[in-house]
Order: sequence, then structure tokens, then C-alpha cells
Amino acid sequence: VQLQASGGGLVQAGGSLRLSCAASGRTLSNSVMGWFRQAPGREREFVAAIRSGSTYYANFVRGRFAISRDNAKNTVNLQMNSLNSEDTAVYYCAAGSLGGPRMLESTYEYWGQGTQVTVSS
Repeated sequence: VQLQASGGGLVQAGGSLRLSCAASGRTLSNSVMGWFRQAPGREREFVAAIRSGSTYYANFVRGRFAISRDNAKNTVNLQMNSLNSEDTAVYYCAAGSLGGPRMLESTYEYWGQGTQVTVSS
């Protein structure tokens, strides 16, 4: 399985971006799909996940970000609104089929290469 993340870029504070993650090699409709991020000098952290139509968010993005998936296209998206400078990070998509807590990296066995999001203040 390969995951390809895209959609990152430079945006002003208060703006929006939409990240996409395309999966190839296997259908992931029964897998949990997640987004994580890593800011400079910080550990990678959970952002959002979706499994069987249920969505889960880190507290710091709740109400601003929305995760969705298109099983027909084998993609997962992350709509990010009201961005601020603290959202600046490399964003990674991930997929997991082994079960486990959605916010833990160990739940996910497939990872994309990351896409840079930079929010200017």
C-alpha cells in the first residue's frame, strides 16, 4: 500500500487548505484512515481519523478541521479552516487495519510521505 498526500502549501492565518491522501495498492475502505502532523522541534501528533463513517478529532482542531473519505476513489481528505500559525507542520496521512486506538501511531501500518502546511501570521 502506498499513500500519497497532497494539498499543502502556504496560507495566511484565518485561511483554509484541503489536504488529500490517495491510496494505491489496496482498497482501504475497511481501514481506519488518519492524519497526523509534526511541527518543527515537536513530536508527531494525532489530528483526525475516520473509520466506518465515524470521525475523531484532536481537541485543538475540533470545529475547524473536517476529515472525510471517498471509498470509490480510495482517498481521504482533511479540510482545514481557520488556520493559525500553530497549525504549521508537516501533515502525514496514515492507514491502519489492525485495530487499536485511533490516536496512536502504532495503530497505523501505512504512512504517506507528508505534505508541508505553513500558516503565516
